[in-house]
Amino acid sequence: MTEIEGNGDVWDRGTWRNPPVRVVTDGRRLRVTAAEQSDAWRHTSYGFVHDSAHALLAPLGAQGAVEVSFLLDYSEQFDQAGVFLHVSESVWIKAGVEISDGIPQVGAVVTHEASDWSVAPVPEWIDREITVRLSRSGDAVTIRARAGDEPFRLIRVAPLNEAEPVAVGPFCASPTRAGFTATFTRWVVTDADASLHPGPVA
Repeated sequence: MTEIEGNGDVWDRGTWRNPPVRVVTDGRRLRVTAAEQSDAWRHTSYGFVHDSAHALLAPLGAQGAVEVSFLLDYSEQFDQAGVFLHVSESVWIKAGVEISDGIPQVGAVVTHEASDWSVAPVPEWIDREITVRLSRSGDAVTIRARAGDEPFRLIRVAPLNEAEPVAVGPFCASPTRAGFTATFTRWVVTDADASLHPGPVA
């Protein structure tokens, strides 16, 4: 059972998929303690299916975007936080920052029956506030991320059936240890990206 403390405010609009060990809210921040061995992955390379990541989900229409911000103040192997898009047990996307081989990596796992994983090292993001933006429009999901007020970096463009109902929100997981607490600072729903690229190409 999840222990919940404080006034949820904005965080109350979601429903937990796989409730975490503990949730503490203070109106602006949400501190989520993940269960040991929590994760989301299907088949590829590792050969297992894990569907135990903690995701606080709310519906998102066919056109719209979600931004989730959190503190990159964690450093243990495979600790992860970011944004999760759920369609079904076998169709979902997670994107954020995960510790892999001692380095924070920004990336995404896109799953249609089997998972794939793309990452890029971001050691310069340690101890900063990270924002992951997931924008849904037409047949695509566009994922961007940034540290602080820096410009967003394009992380991934992935296909998604525009007719599929989805739920999206903050997530965290801790495949290798107990006691990992992710601190989320922001969760907003806004308009979808106007285009894949922010401006004209010279």
